[in-house]
Amino acid sequence: MKIGIDIMGGDFAPDATVSGAVSAYNELPKDVRLVLIGDEKVIVSCLAKHNADPGNFDIVHASEVIGMGEHPTKAFTQKPNSSISIGFHLLKEGKIDGFASNGNTGAMLVGSMFSVKTIPGVIRPCITTILPKENGGVGLILDVGINADCKPDVLYQFAVIGSLYAEHVYGIKNPKIGLLNIGEEPEKGNLVAQAAHGLMKDSSDFNFIGNVEGRDVFTDLADVIVCDGFTGNIVLKQAEAFYTMIRRRGIKDEYFNRFNYENYGGTPVLGINSTVMIGHGISNETAVKNMLLVTKDIIEAKLSDKIKSAFQ
Repeated sequence: MKIGIDIMGGDFAPDATVSGAVSAYNELPKDVRLVLIGDEKVIVSCLAKHNADPGNFDIVHASEVIGMGEHPTKAFTQKPNSSISIGFHLLKEGKIDGFASNGNTGAMLVGSMFSVKTIPGVIRPCITTILPKENGGVGLILDVGINADCKPDVLYQFAVIGSLYAEHVYGIKNPKIGLLNIGEEPEKGNLVAQAAHGLMKDSSDFNFIGNVEGRDVFTDLADVIVCDGFTGNIVLKQAEAFYTMIRRRGIKDEYFNRFNYENYGGTPVLGINSTVMIGHGISNETAVKNMLLVTKDIIEAKLSDKIKSAFQ
């Protein structure tokens, strides 16, 4: 297995990305090879700084970098020698099995859509995030940012994709799927939520339990919560804000520590023909390491193949 990582992406690159890659190397099985994509001289210099042997990695030189503020589509097409563009080229050619970056999110999405492409039958790819449950388990919510507006059939597909992800990556058997709404009754919510409930209620594609409310997000009521990206992103950012306030107030709590994004590292783009991971721009060494560990798990689970099968 080979996992590519964009060494030049992120606010603290290249030091944090190289350091995270070195940490991941020390924890990954020896049959997993990390491919470091970026300025070769910079990569070698950073590896030396961390007393790491360059021979433990594959290094692919990239002479350009897509900045965090650049226009995603223009930058991806106009900078073919950027670390992100080269990463997607390697992925498309099958020279790496997965690609991870903390860089320009828009460019990563453009590469996902136009390089490895969407799985036939999937209307809109999506991204997800972990919801730490109070009982110690984990849940998922999707979408959390790509699709601000969704039609009912798109939400239905998110349920299929989220169910497969929860089962095959997190080992949740027959995961419970909930539709995020402002009430439990089927007739509650806006027109999209009502129509989505109508599509999902009798489905044999997943274990639908009905509507769930905001107060249910961190409980064991549902394993996967489905919503549009506008709503999901608000839920995610609110959770991050509460975690930040708790830390600022000096409160130490084992449960709330699980809200630290560093524990999860990144999120996969779901519904495309390969494994692509998007990390937080402010990712440090720990977040980069964990992103690479999760990338390995997703590749091993053959998640994209399972989603393909579901949509055939």
